[in-house]
Amino acid sequence: MRAVVYRGADDLRLERVPVPEIGANELLVKVAVCGVCPTDIKKIHYGTIQPPRIFGHETAGTIVKAGLLARRAGFRVGERVALHHHVPCLECRFCRHRAHAQCETYKRTGITAGFEPAGGGFAEYARVMGWVLPGVVRIPAKNSFAEGAMLEPVNTVLKAVKRLNVMRGDRVMVAGQGPIGLMFTKILQLRGVQVLATDLLESRLKLARKFGAKWTANAREMDHQKGPGFGAGMDAAVIAVPSDAAVSAALGLVRGGGQVLLFAHTRRAAPGGFDSQAAGGAGIDFASICLDEKDLIGSYSADFTIQQEVARLVFSRQLDVRGLISHRFPLEKTASAVALAAKPTEDSLKIIVASGNEG
Repeated sequence: MRAVVYRGADDLRLERVPVPEIGANELLVKVAVCGVCPTDIKKIHYGTIQPPRIFGHETAGTIVKAGLLARRAGFRVGERVALHHHVPCLECRFCRHRAHAQCETYKRTGITAGFEPAGGGFAEYARVMGWVLPGVVRIPAKNSFAEGAMLEPVNTVLKAVKRLNVMRGDRVMVAGQGPIGLMFTKILQLRGVQVLATDLLESRLKLARKFGAKWTANAREMDHQKGPGFGAGMDAAVIAVPSDAAVSAALGLVRGGGQVLLFAHTRRAAPGGFDSQAAGGAGIDFASICLDEKDLIGSYSADFTIQQEVARLVFSRQLDVRGLISHRFPLEKTASAVALAAKPTEDSLKIIVASGNEG
């Protein structure tokens, strides 16, 4: 089969590799589409993990083989499914605290197209291992494979929203209106939250209004201490761009008792850990966090336990993800898809790689 193999930093090659063999409690899925995710971009661009790998974890396709135990569990050849490559143990200390992304079982990748498991969506076929079968979701007939592939990023956003202590009528700033920021805007709006969407591009601010933002503002022009006429400030802020300046500005904007949630700061600092002097240099006032009882929190990756809630949200089209997909690339152009996702243009949002198996 054809697969796009990571051979080193910024080195993706279309190669022929064997179709994966499956075990009794596993599935073989013919990949239809796979989204390009920033976490894969980071690994590819910076060469942070050892090659060779086959990336891609926002995957949807059709079951073409099912092992005996998988069939007994109810999976059938021909079913259209969305995949979920991480499932936690639900028993460890991290899982008991709902920090599923820190669970050692969760950190194992359960889907592969060959080599060390890395998601496998940038290939024609992917093997789904037994322990991640509980995360597999069947795609309704009315919905597309692309909608199925979007379950994984929507899951990460809904998980993050659930970390916020916001109520109906609260005001929340969402910094950055790329595909992830737009998901935040819509999900918060569906929960009765008034959203201030900020971005540097007017085209994205216009789209944010369609996704439910009550107010929009250019991030360069707004007064972060007050916002556009808000006076008392915001109840929370979501930072959906990897900008330190946006974090410090958000801490100044949220009122006492508010929260600032980091979602896009996923690249670790150099060895040596957190540098408080550097943080202070970025404009973070630690006394304001203490005295004003503000929370600076993070959210990373998905939560398997909300997968069905995510499916209802996407497949009902309450969150219509179709409007987030701007570009499709064939499998052989995966490197171009990754390059565009890494350096988005004004008209680019979510990038999808199609393996030619959507029929």
